Amino acid sequence: MKIYIVTDNEGLAGVSSASYISPAFERQDLIAHTRKLLADEINACIEGCVRGGAAEIIVRDGHGDGQNVTRAMIDPRADLICGATPGELLADLDGSAGVILLGYHAKAGTPGAVCEHTMSSLTWQNMWINGRLTGEIGICAYIAGEHGVPVIMVSGDDKCCAEAAEWLPEAVTCQVKKGFSCNGARIPAPEKTNALIAAKAEEAVRRSAEMPLLLAEKPVTMRLELVSRQHLPVNPAYKHIDARTWELQHESVEKAFFFNM
Repeated sequence: MKIYIVTDNEGLAGVSSASYISPAFERQDLIAHTRKLLADEINACIEGCVRGGAAEIIVRDGHGDGQNVTRAMIDPRADLICGATPGELLADLDGSAGVILLGYHAKAGTPGAVCEHTMSSLTWQNMWINGRLTGEIGICAYIAGEHGVPVIMVSGDDKCCAEAAEWLPEAVTCQVKKGFSCNGARIPAPEKTNALIAAKAEEAVRRSAEMPLLLAEKPVTMRLELVSRQHLPVNPAYKHIDARTWELQHESVEKAFFFNM
């Protein structure tokens, strides 16, 4: 059985603000700490996947430029995908029994959610897929579904887990912290959260065969509202809604997503 883990940093148990994840805040001490937190959560998840019956595990470093952990930091029972994978959000996903979204966060605008945003806090305000306001959980789940793979587990703060339960009611959720604001959280001891991640991953892998796909009706309509008034795309494929919002139709979520990249 092949299991695919894709990571983000905002939803890691020990991350309580953007200072932990963005070089713009010039806190290299916190960023280095976050790399260790990420590696520990990945390794806990790998352990749980193995206990659940996974024979092949791929970890996709999915935050920023995909260079947040090194090969040496990760359990040798898993392969690691780092860096750019043009045109593929989840490279080498095909054939997986399930996807785990590890360290994820709630969509832009979610009250009390740690580091809430959708794809880019600097440029993206809101995204809708087929008229439904969608965050990164929904985007990844739709793309995985197009490859015939269900999302089986999501970890993050309480608001992230609530969003996951709304989108993916059969998936296992793993709450590793409680959010108070975009830059505030209650954080348990890592020994507790890493043990929880391993237990939840084991449960998710054991239940992977019963997890449904999330599929978008086609053609897919993707609408993006920008944070500020920028130069909207001039390609005739885009429909301009207003000075900062455009809409696009495509044959799949994945192709619509990368058409914008």
